[in-house]
Formats: sequence, structure tokens, C-alpha cells
Amino acid sequence: MEKQTLRLPTVDISKAKTHRSEVAQTVVDGLENTGFLFIENVQGLNYDQLYKCCQWFFGLPMETKKTLLRNIWNSKSSNVYRGYFPVSENEPSRKEGFEFGRDVDPNDQTIAPGNWFYEKSVWPNEDGTFLFKKILLETYDYMHETALEILQLAAIGLVDEHAFEPIFSTRPMSTFRLIHYPPWGQTPPANAVIEDGKVVTTPDHTDSNFLTLLTTFNYKGLEILAPDGRWVELEPRPNTLVMNIGDVFSRMMGGRFKATRHRVIDIGIDRYSVPFFLEPSFDGDIGINFLSKYGSEGPDHVVEKYGPWVMNTMKNVKKFFEYRHLPEF
Repeated sequence: MEKQTLRLPTVDISKAKTHRSEVAQTVVDGLENTGFLFIENVQGLNYDQLYKCCQWFFGLPMETKKTLLRNIWNSKSSNVYRGYFPVSENEPSRKEGFEFGRDVDPNDQTIAPGNWFYEKSVWPNEDGTFLFKKILLETYDYMHETALEILQLAAIGLVDEHAFEPIFSTRPMSTFRLIHYPPWGQTPPANAVIEDGKVVTTPDHTDSNFLTLLTTFNYKGLEILAPDGRWVELEPRPNTLVMNIGDVFSRMMGGRFKATRHRVIDIGIDRYSVPFFLEPSFDGDIGINFLSKYGSEGPDHVVEKYGPWVMNTMKNVKKFFEYRHLPEF
């Protein structure tokens, strides 16, 4: 069967200031229709260095990576949310990953004791030959600023351009993740096999967060549920981010913007990707009917905090294997 491919709208983010209304319209059109866009010309983003970070980290000895495991996989570890997670042989998701966030002041009295969303990120030791932590922290900042710029563009013509900024201005919970997808080999489990004999390394899902910026390094394997109901392969583009929004942004906009289902297919070789998940602060108001605050139509806005909502979604609704055992606090 011939593969179906999908062409996405392309946003040249370098023109966000000089051709603002034009770029904003491309963003809005993409989010109202496919739910996915290409983002190109992100200033400062070095894709080659980011790929080297993946190779460097996942090439570390397992004994080294084990020191970064979360508590659910290593009882000696104190971290429960950030760090390394291993491949789980009993899951249709076949991947290992490393996650970190932006550290906050440990003396911040506004953060509830035990709130592991704000635990300190853990890092592997370095010998100075490759600046893994420095590169990733710098890239985090590029991603964060790019994501906020896209939110401003998406807001133009709908709400105040800066309407979303307050929930990201203090202690955002955003997660940066390196992922390695090893191929399944000859005997994938039955729960990973889908239609036409394809095998997934990540089953179909929507993201739970606000907005995702994904680096695919020109690997194939990402499939998107197209507006006509077909699963189509996304043709990768070098030096370009893939952007999509998550459930929380979609529901705040009354479903006007689409959180599109997507999945990753086993391509028979080791595959790497790096998603940046933009997330508000724990106390950020992501309540439904957000648009009602800026117009006279529709039901009243209902305040809801992001932290409790996303914890329940990850643990109890979607039950992602890497998060379903997180403790309550």
C-alpha cells in the first residue's frame, strides 16, 4: 500500500516581527486545521549539537544511566519526576529517555512541600570533553522563547497577544526530553502491532501539555491523524521543528485549536527525537472557556490549576508508563 504523506504549514519564525500578521495567520490556520506545523529558522538552535547530546547520553554505560533513574526504577534515588527512564519490555512504548526542567529556588516558600514537579534536575557527570548540560540548558531557553513567541502569534486576532504569558512567567513546569527508540527486532509484543502489520514504538495519543516543539533529526516514523481520518506519515525536514499543541491549550480555546492524535512507528533502526513540552506554572489558570474572558459570548470561565489537572491526566486518564506511578502530594 502506498504511504500517505501530509504537508504541513511552515512558519518562518525569523519573520515573526517583520511580517507578524502574515505569520500569525499561518499559525492560526495550522492550529485550526491540522494541529501540526513546521517551525523553521529558530535563532540559536543547533540541531547537530542536540543530536550529539542524544548520542552522548544514550551511549553512556547502563551503570551510569542507572544512577539517574527515578525512584520507581531505583529505590536509592530521591528523584521521582526528573531524570532517566529505561525501556520497558512490557509496554507498547519502546523508548528510553532523559528529562530535565528549569530549576527553581529551593527556598521558594510558594511551592508546597513534596511538590515533585519542581524537584531539582539530575545530570550525568561530565569529563569536560563534551558540554552536555550547558548545551541542553541553552537549548531549553531557545525552545522556551520560541514557544512563547508562537503563543503570542496564535493569540493575535483572538485574544490579547499577551494573554497567555502570565501562566508561564513564574516557575513554568516545562519538560525537555531526549528520547531513544530502539527497534523492536523480530518479536514485537502483540500490543505494539497495529493495522497493516505496522509496529509502534509510541502508541497513538494526544499530548497533555500546552505546546510541543519536536526535533526529529530527519528521522521518519512520526504519523499524524489527518483531518480526513487517515493516518499519514509526516515527511521529515532537516533543521526544522515540528510543532503541535496539547489537550490543555485546545480545551482553553474551546476546541478551536486541535490537539491532534499522533504516534511513532518502528522504522527498524535506532531513532532519536527531542521534544520540548511547554507547560504553565503549577498554579497557572488553565480553566475551560478561557475565551470567555475576552468576549461576551459563551459560558463563564472556570478557574482550574494546571498542576493538579496534568497530574491526574498523566497518572489516571492516559496512564503513561513513565508517569503512572508518581506519588500523590
